[in-house]
Amino acid sequence: MLVLYTYPAGFGQFSLSPFCVKAAALLKMSGRDWSRRDFDDPRKMPLAKLPVLNTQERLIPDSQNIRRYLESQGATFDVSLSDTQRAQSHALIRMAEEHLYFNLVLDRWGDDRVWPTIRDVYFAKVPALLRRPVADGLRRRLLRGLHTHGIARFSASERLARVEEDLRAIQICLWQGPFLMGNRPCSADLSVAPMLAAIRATPLATPLARRVAEDAQLSDYIDRLEEAVPLP
Repeated sequence: MLVLYTYPAGFGQFSLSPFCVKAAALLKMSGRDWSRRDFDDPRKMPLAKLPVLNTQERLIPDSQNIRRYLESQGATFDVSLSDTQRAQSHALIRMAEEHLYFNLVLDRWGDDRVWPTIRDVYFAKVPALLRRPVADGLRRRLLRGLHTHGIARFSASERLARVEEDLRAIQICLWQGPFLMGNRPCSADLSVAPMLAAIRATPLATPLARRVAEDAQLSDYIDRLEEAVPLP
């Protein structure tokens, strides 16, 4: 049986990481038998991150690599899409994972109001006396990385305006059906909906979290995907 190594559940989500949710949804849609195993510290994993899929022959890190593996074993996620739709799906995945994601991270790790909850949930297994210094040190390194990346150089209002363009693009796609490419979930839905769900589940109502949670079209879309691809 395949085993998905994932971050634990949290904030009402299958996992604290939308990439782990994506990997679980890919496994669910593939029809393969699988189970989960939770980890808090991925440093010994390939690429030092999660999710990782244990196929019993090898460990496969990264949700996109997991998708490629499942497709090599016969899974089909975009079988009904045209070449143009496949290209659009690819672009939506990149938008969610390379832009929406970093805004989610800033909301969780960069907002001083949200950070104490994030620290105590993400680092729950670290002894209480060590939790603050360990977590705060990692936070400083992560925020420096986001500044180098460039996204942390924008103000909160500038970031929200940039995200708004992403959300409008998603909403335009949803005008044609219940999912991004029509009536059935495809690979883009398995990236976009978990990312939006994670934003909505931020444990304090930041402007970005409110923007998603209070938008009926986006919230209904998240709920539809979770109903169409239910996770254990």
